[in-house]
Amino acid sequence: MTAANGGTALGRLDLARPSRSVEVAQSLLSYLLSGELRPGDRIPSERSLTQILGVGRGAVREALKSLTLLGLLEVRQGDGTYLSRTNSSLLPRIVEWGIMLGERHILDLVEARQEIEISLAGMAAARRTDDDVERLAEALRAMQDRASDRDAYIEADVNFHMVLADISRNTVLAGVLGSIRSLLRVWTTRVVTDRASVRDSLALHPPVFAAIRDGDPAAARAAMTHHMERATARLRKTLP
Repeated sequence: MTAANGGTALGRLDLARPSRSVEVAQSLLSYLLSGELRPGDRIPSERSLTQILGVGRGAVREALKSLTLLGLLEVRQGDGTYLSRTNSSLLPRIVEWGIMLGERHILDLVEARQEIEISLAGMAAARRTDDDVERLAEALRAMQDRASDRDAYIEADVNFHMVLADISRNTVLAGVLGSIRSLLRVWTTRVVTDRASVRDSLALHPPVFAAIRDGDPAAARAAMTHHMERATARLRKTLP
């Protein structure tokens, strides 16, 4: 962790800004992006980070929680915290969403995603064409075909929602959802952890598809509301 010039990537960062927990999170993020750690490496202990940064343990703990929630860190009970091996392409996106660091802001973002997805489902049901229905059916079949492979299923799940957003023909809302696609993948990874959770997740999608296929906006919104409420509840349970 010690840099070539005798300092550390963390120690050289300025922590003088007022919002200390966010500043610490940004400092940790800069360190993770510095190349000094590789995916799968263990990061210093909470106590070590407190000494390196010269800040309170509470600020370090909140920063770690934020980065864990964003999927950049993996907590292994009894073994420490590690830089995630997966989603390496997520790192640049997280920089764009740096302002969202902090648990409260992340929950606000989850809530916004829920409302956006419900609106998109209603629009998709009202505007879909026969070709759109086939595209969405293909996306649903991909989820079903990949149910035995968790990682492949997660990708297919995210793709289903992006196809639905495209069908809505609302470029603004679809664009917002697209901009947080990497976070959608992280959140899905957090709640889809085993075969049982894959089955539960998969069961929530056919009602959404059926309502869009039938051109029923109210039913589509209701089905997506149920889906989002279940997904959000599962995500909240994973919060540190």
